[in-house]
Amino acid sequence: MTQAISWALSGTGFTFLMTSLGAAMVFFFKTKISDNIQRIFLGFAAGVMIAASVWSLLIPSMEEAAQMGLPGWLPAAGGFILGIAFLMLLDSVLPHLHPGMQQAEGLSTSWKRTTMLMLAVTLHNIPEGMAVGLAFALAAQNSRGDYAAAMALALGIGIQNFPEGAAISLPLRQEGFSRRKSFAYGALSGIVEPLFGVLVVLAAGSIQPMMPWLLAFAAGAMMYVVVEELIPEAHLGEHSNVGTLGVMAGFLIMMVLDVALG
Repeated sequence: MTQAISWALSGTGFTFLMTSLGAAMVFFFKTKISDNIQRIFLGFAAGVMIAASVWSLLIPSMEEAAQMGLPGWLPAAGGFILGIAFLMLLDSVLPHLHPGMQQAEGLSTSWKRTTMLMLAVTLHNIPEGMAVGLAFALAAQNSRGDYAAAMALALGIGIQNFPEGAAISLPLRQEGFSRRKSFAYGALSGIVEPLFGVLVVLAAGSIQPMMPWLLAFAAGAMMYVVVEELIPEAHLGEHSNVGTLGVMAGFLIMMVLDVALG
């Protein structure tokens, strides 16, 4: 358990670092990122999360279930649905505001616009932290102790976290915040990844039979983020080849990482 927590902290610590590095782009860009680059970033993040949901979460969920003598589809489908329901609940309750939008989502609140901008990205980082944490917990539970697949997932999530950090710090700069404050908000949006990564490792260690369900749960939560937010934002209401190519590139890179290192 201690080893799994240490690895999960390392993996999610890396993804948090990449978010922070992305947020640091506010010190180098005087103006906002162009729409096309933003579409590529969003599409890339979507592609990474789709591939990670399949290869790093759903397939291992089915394999773990089969080893327990259960039908592989049962926990995969059940956990997937629960993950979607969890993110839908958070999406409808937690006040948050997506960059470029005027109308906040979630419950009505008097929170500042900047706080809700940060929460929009923070909300999406929760399933990513869970996915990386569960990947390391799964590796620790398997007798072969294979951490390569978990490291591949952390690398893929980390790569797509870079533009996510920039996606929160740069709009905050446009809102009139100082560069330092914009960076701080952008970096802090990724702090939930180590937090939820360790929490799911602790849960998986104490209720090991739930591992297939937890893996699928993280996959469902990630896919909700992809379909609800990332892909629509990557196309910004119009047909966009660059957004589509971003999705394909992210999917391809995450697939190669998982298969080559897994």
